[in-house]
Amino acid sequence: MTTDHPLMTTDHPLMTTAETGRIGEEAVADYLRQKGFSIRARNWRQGHYELDLVALRDGILHIVEVKTRHAGSLTPPEAAATRRKFRAVSRAAACYIRAVGWRGDVQFDVAAVELDTDGGLRIDWIESAWEYNW
Repeated sequence: MTTDHPLMTTDHPLMTTAETGRIGEEAVADYLRQKGFSIRARNWRQGHYELDLVALRDGILHIVEVKTRHAGSLTPPEAAATRRKFRAVSRAAACYIRAVGWRGDVQFDVAAVELDTDGGLRIDWIESAWEYNW
């Protein structure tokens, strides 16, 4: 999906990693809402655990890891969705699920976002990027 997003300011040469990540997360949250998801949490934190987005659709809780890079980066955003990252996300997800008392199905997804210099962006939605056996 390629879209212009109102928060895009990719032409600023001093954009921080946090700003880049915020733009990607906001764009993915908008994308998910358009696809019928309900956003349950953004940047959820408890202790050292953190989840980018938690969304719900059709009775399935989606734990969404958002990876955002500028177009032309050395590695694509999805390359940052490593096995090590999944271990951290799965521990955080288990903590979130306990905290909210979720009893239904859970799916781990990755949203890979590339920011173009012209202000556009592309979101690659990777459903069930990671499998977890509770």
